[in-house]
Amino acid sequence: MSAKSNLEVLPQSVQLVLVLCLIALLAFPFAGSDFYTQMVTRMMILGIFAMSLDLLQGVTGLVSLGHAAYFGLAGYALAFLTPQGEAVSLWWTLPLSVAASGLAALVIGFFVVRTHGIYFIMVTMAFAQMVFFLFFDNKVLGGSDGLYINFKPSAAIGGWTPFDLDSKVTMYYFTLVLMLLVYAFLRRLLWSPFGRALAGIRVNEHRMRAMGFGTFSHKLSAFTLAGALAGLAGYLWGIQTGYINPELMGFHMSAHAIMMVVLGGMGNFAGAIIGAFAFESLLFLFKDLPKLGTVDLGKHWQLSMGIFIVLVVAFAPRGLLGLVALLRRKGAKYE
Repeated sequence: MSAKSNLEVLPQSVQLVLVLCLIALLAFPFAGSDFYTQMVTRMMILGIFAMSLDLLQGVTGLVSLGHAAYFGLAGYALAFLTPQGEAVSLWWTLPLSVAASGLAALVIGFFVVRTHGIYFIMVTMAFAQMVFFLFFDNKVLGGSDGLYINFKPSAAIGGWTPFDLDSKVTMYYFTLVLMLLVYAFLRRLLWSPFGRALAGIRVNEHRMRAMGFGTFSHKLSAFTLAGALAGLAGYLWGIQTGYINPELMGFHMSAHAIMMVVLGGMGNFAGAIIGAFAFESLLFLFKDLPKLGTVDLGKHWQLSMGIFIVLVVAFAPRGLLGLVALLRRKGAKYE
């Protein structure tokens, strides 16, 4: 994965687009219905999930087909920690669930990051499938039916409740704040000495090792952090949907995350967010396509999505954000 495939430095045109998108997100609950507010909340959760994978795929150059395992684990942690008849505290279940995903990523990563290339891809998928079937085949862990989360976590501190996650608008802004915090943290990490070392590993790991960098420890740290952030997204998913099942750990969920990262543009984290929004919007659009003769286009939405992803990869290798920058440069050229 070459450095040219990434868009780490965001042009001013792209920054302007992102600022406008942020303003739209801040104002959206006042204009949209509850249905669309929940939909955009889900997109922001998936944006956090996609950013966590981008830390591996876009920055470090590690393509994981098992990243959804850590997403689902945090949701299950919340379900197990939530009693049947009352809400549990947000302030200790959130860090505990994220830590559970991070710990799982640390243990799995200890074995996975020793491999390279296609072997890394296959081993990540193998571990994820092991986790998937552990929950799928075990009735104690919920089995194939999954688990319900009957109460959203409480944000109460003593007798004071600063916000209520039962409100769809509150959940929306809570997710938005966390998404922005994760983005700011990862952008700062990207330009830190640790982040530049990860970028160097992506470009040429052998050279980084020859320069004295501990590439194993750097990759393991990135793998663990990515798993923890995926857990944050999984925790929020469990809060919003009130339900968690093994499918959230499956290969398809990991593949969707990869498509989000590729669609938006790798290595800058804003692209991962844009990719998540674009992917979910296209999913909604393609599933709603009408019949064309005897062919139900909506039923075969995967074909439409696949064609779109191929076109993006072929004509916009830096993703949708890269395409915005390219169109802006061409426009300035003809002015």
